[in-house]
Amino acid sequence: MTEKTKSATFIGFAVRSGNYRIGGNSLATIKGAYLIIVCKSASENTVKLAKKYSSKFHCPLLKTVTNTLEELTFKSNAKVMAILDRSLAKAITENAKEDFISEV
Repeated sequence: MTEKTKSATFIGFAVRSGNYRIGGNSLATIKGAYLIIVCKSASENTVKLAKKYSSKFHCPLLKTVTNTLEELTFKSNAKVMAILDRSLAKAITENAKEDFISEV
């Protein structure tokens, strides 16, 4: 069994506490987010959608490198995710290191 990274642990905390939304349609219904995460296997259109919401909410956009978003959240077909809690978003961003790259 591989060891979980800190950022993966914080994503797990967000899922367990309900401070997240997964999917493009779900992101359209929220009023704000502190972090957008897009999967490395996401389509070009999904990446464009993630960039749109990152710009709309004025928050960072991260792209997975080592794991897929499905593996991190245990949700099937997860390609884009919003973190709704400020402290969890900050913790994920600070511990991103080799697990994520910043999308511009």
